Amino acid sequence: MIGILGGMGTQAGLDFCSKLAKLNRGKADQKYPLFILYNKSNIPDRKQNLKKYNKVLKSLIEGCKFLQKNKCKFISIPCNTAHYWYKDLKKKIKIPILNMPEIVYLNAKNNLKKNSKIGLLATEATIKTGIYSHYFNRKFLLISPGTTLQKRSVNKSIKLVKMGKTKEAERAIKPAVNYLIQKKCKKIILGCTELPIAIFAYKSFKKAKLSKIFLDPNLILAEASMKKYK
Repeated sequence: MIGILGGMGTQAGLDFCSKLAKLNRGKADQKYPLFILYNKSNIPDRKQNLKKYNKVLKSLIEGCKFLQKNKCKFISIPCNTAHYWYKDLKKKIKIPILNMPEIVYLNAKNNLKKNSKIGLLATEATIKTGIYSHYFNRKFLLISPGTTLQKRSVNKSIKLVKMGKTKEAERAIKPAVNYLIQKKCKKIILGCTELPIAIFAYKSFKKAKLSKIFLDPNLILAEASMKKYK
């Protein structure tokens, strides 16, 4: 059984579950994966509590122990910023926890040439903590929008998704996407789990999956979860 630690935010966790289901579309009910979604929405805000490291870690541990206690074989966490706590979290949990940034890196490594430019759209906390640059700077040139574009486009889009204003979020993220395309990025990582919702909400799942430019960590994590599940 797959354990899913969600609530960071709630729509991102539901988006992950939806992708798990859609990866198995067309199968009999009994062929779909068994999973538990723990929508632990009371986990302290990650980006606001980087300095209160242990406060967030304690809540993440509580969530993972709940899933561990309920017979899950491994855990997936559909939140990029939460992986700042990954190493210490892993020490406290007996079952495997999939590492989203590492899985996204391995996907890129298998599909892109060395030194390719890759864009990163994410929360300021994800960029600041280097959870993606730790992997991607080994073989790629990682590019993020500047401070002004980050605040006016990326941060705004993430906030709008959390407010349920998806159409407005889609419009808000476009300037940041266009900036990275102009920088000749071969791929763009949607490094906040709200961003795939902003970009793909009004497009078919097939188009999202076959997108030539975007790397959707939620989808890539869902695919990795299914491989491990089998």
